[in-house]
Amino acid sequence: MGNSIEPGMPGNPVRLTDPKMMRALAHPARIAIWSHIALRGSVTATECAEVAGLSPSACSYHLRTLAKYGFVEEDRASAADGRERPWRARLIAFTLEDRPESSAGERVASRLLVENLRASAEEGRARYLDRRSEYPADWRSAAGETFSVAHVTPDELDELRAKMLAVMEAYVRLDPAERSPGALPVRIMLDMYPWFTPEETQ
Repeated sequence: MGNSIEPGMPGNPVRLTDPKMMRALAHPARIAIWSHIALRGSVTATECAEVAGLSPSACSYHLRTLAKYGFVEEDRASAADGRERPWRARLIAFTLEDRPESSAGERVASRLLVENLRASAEEGRARYLDRRSEYPADWRSAAGETFSVAHVTPDELDELRAKMLAVMEAYVRLDPAERSPGALPVRIMLDMYPWFTPEETQ
């Protein structure tokens, strides 16, 4: 799937194992800034400040922290002048895996990051629900949740996830030139977690 795609871009996720890297992204303001850059492309600290509700100098600090751990980088090619420094996303797609050899620090940092990413997504969902009646009818009918169940083995669950990601890949389209006219960003959360107790695996 991903030889021609840069590591960390959709279609070629990298596996996060460094607890410091996970904790760097887990900060709510940094999640907001990183998500905005991933969606919008090259942006400045001033633009991020409006999104995160912080001062440009506070956003510059968060941007430098994100850059230190490889989530964003300066985008000098997009600089309109010497005063504002644009930033672009360098790492958007990643996986967090609970492996037998995972350290306790990795597990704690991974859980914190997942919980804060979920909280950020839930805030966005709540904002949509608060203003749902203001959205066009076609968007309202297309958006929403799907709740289902699959009876699978671990290998089949891996296969199911891979197939769903493969279907979604054609619609990620980070490059605006690849998007259909009128395309707007939609958040997708794919939950796959056991609906059974550990005892049932015996």
